[in-house]
Amino acid sequence: MPNWFLGKIRYQQPIDDATVGTRNEEFIKQKTVTEAYLVDAVSYTDAEARLYQEIAANTPDFEITDISRMKLADVFYNEDGGEVWYKVKALFITEDEKTGKQKKSPSLMLVNAETPKQAYELVEASLKTSLDPFEITDVNTTKILDIFPYSEEEKRNLRPLSEVAERETENV
Repeated sequence: MPNWFLGKIRYQQPIDDATVGTRNEEFIKQKTVTEAYLVDAVSYTDAEARLYQEIAANTPDFEITDISRMKLADVFYNEDGGEVWYKVKALFITEDEKTGKQKKSPSLMLVNAETPKQAYELVEASLKTSLDPFEITDVNTTKILDIFPYSEEEKRNLRPLSEVAERETENV
């Protein structure tokens, strides 16, 4: 099961402005940009390392301002979906065996789509195979720009400690 971490970065971006240049030509106007990314990682440290690895190529001189765990039941990536990520809340309805009353368990999912309606329809289609009845209650826009899921390729560079120690002794 993936552990999702929401990481926020901040950096300075120059502003192209025709009015700049009177007395302070050496000072370039800059604005502070904050962006959010979702990372599948083992720990906070791993999430920080993955953020640096993924974002450093495209964004120079940034700092990570926040990393927090995000509890998600699932993340749906749609090839035809848009660039906007929506957080969808669904309530799964079950019956409590002791009291016989209905129990609603919330579940959060993330989906990329063009519109909130499309996000609703994509999650609804994905949950139709569910055994429990469900009700989608919320569809909200997020500020997440990109998602970095775990990939098997990253695992290839990891080796057991005994193997590394063995190679060290051979080289000495």
